[in-house]
Amino acid sequence: MAAAGFPAATYDWLVIEERKRVLLANPRGYCAGVDRAVLTVEEALKLYGAPIYVRKQIVHNKHVVATLERRGAIFVEENDEVPEGATVIFSAHGVAPEVHDQAKARRLKAIDATCPLVTKVHQEAKRFAADDYDILLIGHEGHEEVVGTAGEAPAHIQLVDGPEGADKVTVRDPAKVVWLSQTTLSVDETLETVDRLKQRLPLLQSPPSDDICYATQNRQQVVKQIAPDCDVLLVVGSRNSSNSVRLVEVALDAGARASYLVDYANEIDDAWLAGATTVGVTSGASVPEDLVSELLDHLVERGFEDVSEVTTVDERLAFSLPQELKRDMKAAAARAASAD
Repeated sequence: MAAAGFPAATYDWLVIEERKRVLLANPRGYCAGVDRAVLTVEEALKLYGAPIYVRKQIVHNKHVVATLERRGAIFVEENDEVPEGATVIFSAHGVAPEVHDQAKARRLKAIDATCPLVTKVHQEAKRFAADDYDILLIGHEGHEEVVGTAGEAPAHIQLVDGPEGADKVTVRDPAKVVWLSQTTLSVDETLETVDRLKQRLPLLQSPPSDDICYATQNRQQVVKQIAPDCDVLLVVGSRNSSNSVRLVEVALDAGARASYLVDYANEIDDAWLAGATTVGVTSGASVPEDLVSELLDHLVERGFEDVSEVTTVDERLAFSLPQELKRDMKAAAARAASAD
């Protein structure tokens, strides 16, 4: 029997096209630590004027860095690139104590924008080192956060880079060893590493509270929820952003047929979308929301007009600005008020 409006001869070729849709992950984008760090640079530029020097990328996102550069921020690798007496901001990833010492030696006005959750791991490292523990720091070699944390107690800390690294660990006393971790790791991979460590070190202690930050866990959790329904899952983020890279890995492990990391919408290859009916979208913890909006507009132009936001948790955490900056802002406000 022919379908209404279609000749019987062509009925076998009739294909009903599925509606294209987007599953938009929430939470996504800026976490409290990133928001605090970026705002620290912005407020410092307003208060002190350009240039403001920033040691390392304030957060791992090329768009954010480029935007702040246009406003007068100068990003450097080390303190010796900063003119003596100038203002320098330390990035959200944290620094070793020697970096603070170098800043003092050059009479730099240092503002520490380290994420408070990274600072928590630093404090744990110092406390366990003071009690003469061996500390197994799970993280990626060379990552700025790992370098900063290890610098708190270099004689006590060993890096464990993934589950395979667990087999190389040696400790002085198997009854006096603890693990800590980089805050932006894959939750599942970290637990796998801990399990491997405990096979060799049954008395291995855990940190007093979870080191992987709430934002990293929340972004991974919502990706796990939507990934099985996605033909493609797009992650907005930079390649040097650990938490963004982990989101791609989590998406693939959770069942997404494909997943890609892009800084900008124009990096999307249309071949990725060929034949796709459901596209997932999320962004790393250092990504501003306008980049996600641009990516959604890009998808709409390609027929993905149905956008459904999938929310797993409502994030409300916020961190105050660094004390050094708040003090100067308060003093400036007082001077302005007295002048009036």
